Amino acid sequence: MARPIWTGTLSFGLLNIPVSLMAGERRTDISLRMLDSRDQTPIRYERVNSSTGEEVAWKDIVKAFEYDKGSYVVLEPEDIRSAAPESHDAIEVESFIDASQIDPRYFEKPYVLVPAKKAEKGYVLLREALSATGRIGVARVVIRTRESLCAVIPHGQALLLLMMRFPQELVDIDEYRIPEGKPEDYRITAKEQKISEQLIEAMSGDWDPDAYHDEFRQRLHDVIAKRVKDHKVVEHAEEEPAVPDHAATNVVDFMSLLQQSIKRKQRTPAAEQTGATKPSKKKPAAKKKPTKTAAKKPGSATSKKPPASTAKKTATKKAAPSKSPPSAGKGTAGGDAAKSAAKRRKVA
Repeated sequence: MARPIWTGTLSFGLLNIPVSLMAGERRTDISLRMLDSRDQTPIRYERVNSSTGEEVAWKDIVKAFEYDKGSYVVLEPEDIRSAAPESHDAIEVESFIDASQIDPRYFEKPYVLVPAKKAEKGYVLLREALSATGRIGVARVVIRTRESLCAVIPHGQALLLLMMRFPQELVDIDEYRIPEGKPEDYRITAKEQKISEQLIEAMSGDWDPDAYHDEFRQRLHDVIAKRVKDHKVVEHAEEEPAVPDHAATNVVDFMSLLQQSIKRKQRTPAAEQTGATKPSKKKPAAKKKPTKTAAKKPGSATSKKPPASTAKKTATKKAAPSKSPPSAGKGTAGGDAAKSAAKRRKVA
């Protein structure tokens, strides 16, 4: 099972639909590796210092921008994070536009929007509304750290997300030498024009995507199959990843959210500014004072003094004399020896 590229919400107005972004295209290019012809060992790509020729570890690599030939400014990770947008988990639709007004050059890469569990109602609602109005939603989405322009369009029973290019990414056609003017300026006769139109009509037909194949890939695949025919091929089974269970439900009051969204869009700029600048009458919450019982509680982590009973026991233990071995002459054997010596002196 394919893994989602991105997980978040599709939002328009006050409605949020939990969705997963799944790949809408499949790369069919055949990947070739470079080997050492002497022992068929794969060639590695190494990160090498261009001056010393020594390999550089990942920890010693930084990112920089070349603002002039051979001159760089190093960017810290914090610099890149500060430029990245904050919202990473929402496809925020900014406006709904007639699809015929958008230049096809803006569309780039397709994805499939898959609703999360229990989020089907909002998904179907948006899909049917777009189909009925003939419009598409223009939005922004952040995948990894890159913010992209995108379009949400209905396609059959699904919603597609088409990645779009920003205007700055398109080349102005006027930069190229394009023939302008009328056909007569290029000596095109009416007969040539008519025959060309007849040829187009003769070659016209309905769109059948199954009639088109990547013939180069197929031929190359056949060549590879012949090469590996006499070799053993090991196939590894792929494990299916667990699909996250979103907590969305169908209990959302869609009618109320839609009406509130419409009211927001109908507000005048003056009303919005007044509502934004109006000071709040709420007083700041007072700080809670710590209770005295918590400070006096003997076993509490906040009490600084030990309980009285514990202090007395500790003082008693400190005052008690430590036991030491009896000194010479004070024990039983020492006393008997002294008495015997005194008796001998009296007899003498």
